[in-house]
Amino acid sequence: MSTRNKRGLPLAGRTALVTGSAGIGLAVCHALLARGARVIAAGLEPAELEHPLLTSVVVDLSTRDGVAALVAAAAHEPRLDILVNNAGVVRNTSLADVGDAEFDLMMNLHARCAMQLAQACLPRMKAQHFGRIVNVASRAIVGLAGRTAYGASKAALAAMTRTWALELGPCGITVNTVSPGPTVTGMLTSDFPEHGERARALAASLPARRLGLPEDVAHAVLFFADPASSWITGQNLFVCGGGSLAASLAL
Repeated sequence: MSTRNKRGLPLAGRTALVTGSAGIGLAVCHALLARGARVIAAGLEPAELEHPLLTSVVVDLSTRDGVAALVAAAAHEPRLDILVNNAGVVRNTSLADVGDAEFDLMMNLHARCAMQLAQACLPRMKAQHFGRIVNVASRAIVGLAGRTAYGASKAALAAMTRTWALELGPCGITVNTVSPGPTVTGMLTSDFPEHGERARALAASLPARRLGLPEDVAHAVLFFADPASSWITGQNLFVCGGGSLAASLAL
């Protein structure tokens, strides 16, 4: 039986909550809206996008108060079908220099926040016997120098994915992970120019010989979010131009 509505939009009538409203998150919002979903985008700044089905929520999800505010807002939604835990921040810190504050920030934003938002969505998803949770981790989970706290928190997110998939499968809820490699977003280009020497070296170190685009990652998120992907759960898809195959990157 087709999962599409009469207009051919597979996500019409669905509501998605996307954390992180810039970069990858913005591309995910664009893609979901194009497929008919209503989208709630939560980030530090309003999403740079205007659409009648888009609601922007400005919130700092690295703080307990920020997560609590978003959880409260989600509680008023009549339905929540798709949760994309994408909000994140990168810190490049060697093991010798990682401090408690950085470690706590990474774990709070990437792991605790995702868990609490998933908990907030569960009552609606279970009642609907339908849900799609997509966690955005990172290629760094297989190892990347200078990413002790970042890699640990993203690996925790990927591990939770597998546990949630086991628990929630009988409820009609799938849970999967997308792990991007170097992607051209503000976080990457804040370290070096997109077309500079370092960027070219990084692209050359990847089998695909290019950096990723936010749309590359959004495409993978959409695959997992699609109602037709009902028999895929607990999986981690590396969207990294082959970077997960290598022991190191030219970062």
